[in-house]
Amino acid sequence: MSMGHYSEQRPWFEVTKDWNGADQVMIRSPRGASVLVSLHGGQVVSWRNDRGEELLFTSSKAIFKPPKAMRGGIPICFPQFGNCGTLEQHGFARNRLWAIDDEAPPLNHNDNNSKVSVDLLLKPSEDDLKCWPHCFEFRLRVSLSTDGDLSLVSRVRNVNGKPFSFSFAYHTYLSVSDISEVRIEGLETLDYLDNLSQRERFTEQGDAITFESEVDRVYVGSPSVIAVLDHEKKRTFIVRKEGLPDVVVWNPWDKKSKTMADFGDEEYKQMLCVDAAAVERAITLKPGEEWTGKLELSAVASTNCSDHLDYPCS
Repeated sequence: MSMGHYSEQRPWFEVTKDWNGADQVMIRSPRGASVLVSLHGGQVVSWRNDRGEELLFTSSKAIFKPPKAMRGGIPICFPQFGNCGTLEQHGFARNRLWAIDDEAPPLNHNDNNSKVSVDLLLKPSEDDLKCWPHCFEFRLRVSLSTDGDLSLVSRVRNVNGKPFSFSFAYHTYLSVSDISEVRIEGLETLDYLDNLSQRERFTEQGDAITFESEVDRVYVGSPSVIAVLDHEKKRTFIVRKEGLPDVVVWNPWDKKSKTMADFGDEEYKQMLCVDAAAVERAITLKPGEEWTGKLELSAVASTNCSDHLDYPCS
């Protein structure tokens, strides 16, 4: 099926070219929320609510040129997170050209009326197989609900003759008004690995996580729902996840920001990475097995967040 034919059948679905000539897909909900996905990396590069407000952060100095991954949105880290392995930082999936998956199964019947979506597919190239010799099929479904909630469902299948293991993260750059006015609820009392202390294990003490210096942590065995409260914007991001036991929390703060060419010196104040991830323990798939990892993001007025969660609102 050609791209034109694909979009003719789906009026809410528009294909354009990105800054490098790669296809990108815009999907829109009936109320006007939108998501833009680049086939370069299968990366969500924009998520706007029905008022047109951008909910994801992208650096003003982001480099829009392969093989560099664009800093912002939701890069997909696979089959490696960070540099804890033999591959390039965060693996190769975010730097490859994905394809539209014409043969994806339809949405679940209950979802049909309430979601618009696009299905992408990544298979390893010959070069990928040289550096990571495992045959896989990675299917990604990006969906937008009528309410403007964004969901990403990743399915990784082992089409290899032997088992393989991988780590994974949705490296989600949330847009915030002022990092010093942000807190995360739902990670209290959990153990975390501190990447600023050689991955030493600590236990979170505070009632909620707040930010006053660089943070780079992997919270392990985390709950399926957490909340990121932006006090100044009176907005709460609800992060729901399945199949992803860890949450990575990252903000580079001022010193680290100055060392990153593709990041403004002061931009750490406007962003926070909260990644649904499987990092501490690798996922292992036997031949023919499939793993599914789901992320759902909602942005709600803070006064309404108690409707979504058991967390009290300030």
